[in-house]
Amino acid sequence: MSDTGKAASGPFDIRRVMAALPHRYPMLLVDRVEELVPDERIAAIKAVSINEPFFAGHFPGRPIMPGVLIVEALAQAAGVLAVESLGLAGSGKLVYFMAIEDAKFRSPVEPGVLLRLEVEFVQKRASVCKFAGRALVDGKLAAQANFTAMIADPPKD
Repeated sequence: MSDTGKAASGPFDIRRVMAALPHRYPMLLVDRVEELVPDERIAAIKAVSINEPFFAGHFPGRPIMPGVLIVEALAQAAGVLAVESLGLAGSGKLVYFMAIEDAKFRSPVEPGVLLRLEVEFVQKRASVCKFAGRALVDGKLAAQANFTAMIADPPKD
């Protein structure tokens, strides 16, 4: 149990992550969930490999994970947290970015690391949620951002 009395769950393997998110290669940026406390927080992992398609051009000779993709990884972790907390797995609902605020990049994320994604709810309503996220490498802050997302039905064909 967490310190608030809510049962933590995890780890979740890639199959459970893919059940919560519609993203697929090359845009699926969460490989594993270490811990999830419903309605509170999530800790997830992105294994950053030299085989990522973005490293070919960002930057040749000095591969660095683009900051926007670090924020996207945080948002995907938040999506898993929201879907699991709201009981939406398998519902087809999508989590869409609405706002990104106070994004800060502290150190480069290079191939060969495990990027730890820590996200917590700041505010949760039926269809709009606010989150605070931090991305860490070996316990050191690499990036952080606050963001808002909307939970909605997928677009109609």
